[in-house]
Amino acid sequence: MTVMKETNQHESLRRGLIHKIESAYKSKIVTFFTSFRKRNAMITDSDAEMMESILASEPPSGRLILILNSPGGQALAAERIVNVCRSYAGGDFEVLVPHMAKSAATMICFGASKIHVSKTAELGPVDPQVPYWGDGVEQTEDNANWISAEEYVRSYDKLVESASDGTAKRLEPFIQQLSRYDARFIEQLRSIQKLSSDICVRLLKSSMMKGKSEASIRKSIDPFLTQKKKSSHGRMINYEEAEECGLRLQLIDLHSELWHTMWELYVRSNWSVNCRCEKLMETSTTAVQA
Repeated sequence: MTVMKETNQHESLRRGLIHKIESAYKSKIVTFFTSFRKRNAMITDSDAEMMESILASEPPSGRLILILNSPGGQALAAERIVNVCRSYAGGDFEVLVPHMAKSAATMICFGASKIHVSKTAELGPVDPQVPYWGDGVEQTEDNANWISAEEYVRSYDKLVESASDGTAKRLEPFIQQLSRYDARFIEQLRSIQKLSSDICVRLLKSSMMKGKSEASIRKSIDPFLTQKKKSSHGRMINYEEAEECGLRLQLIDLHSELWHTMWELYVRSNWSVNCRCEKLMETSTTAVQA
C-alpha cells in the first residue's frame, strides 16, 4: 500500500507537507495547481466555486496563503478567486508561488497583500491572448494559434495609419490586407485589453498598492500589461523585475528547510495535475480534483 500510494502520488503524501508549511507561516494554507500540459486546465469560474466550497467548510481564523502554480486562464475568474479568498480571510490574503504563476494566475497574485517567491519563481505578462486561425484553416480548438490581442490590434492600426497618412502611392495593397480584419473583432479585442488592465489595477489598488493612483499603478506594472515590453506572453518576470514594478514580495531562501518542503510539495502536486487530473486544490485535510 505504501508503494502504491507513492507511485500514484496519493493525497496523504502531501498533507504532511502542507501542515509543515502552515506551521512555518502560522497561516491557513490552500494549494491550487493546474496543468501546464492540458488545454482544459485553464482557470475558470468553476475554480472560484471550488475555492469557496473548501473555505466554507474550513474557514481560516486569520491569514490565508494560497500556494499557486498555473499557466493562467480567464481574467474574470481570477478576479472572482481573489474576491473569495479575501472575503474568507478578512482581507489577510497572500500568495506563494513555488514555480510559475502566469497570465491570469499572475492577476491572482496582484490581488494579494504580499507574494512569497524564491529567486527561481516566475510571474508573467497579463496581456490577453486570443485564438487565431490562418486563411482556409478549420477553426477548431486543436489547431488554433494563440496570439496577443495587443499585437493583433497593433497590426491593424499600423495598416490603417499607413493607408491614411498620405504617403502611400497605391491604396489597393492596404485595402486588400485590411479586408482580412473584422472591425467588430478589433473593438472586441480593445475591450478585452481594457478589461484585463482594469482588473489588474483594481486588484493592486485595493491591497498591495493601496493609496497609489491608477495612473501610477499602470505605469509601474507596464512590463506586465504591454506585449511590446516582453515580446512573448510566456516570458519570465522574475523576482528582481517584479520588485522593480513595485510589487510587495517576500523572498524565500532556496537553501532553507521551508523551501525544500515547498519544492517537494510542488513536485508531487505538479505530477498529479499532469498525470492524474487537470486541477488540484488542497488543504492539510481536504483534496479536490478536477
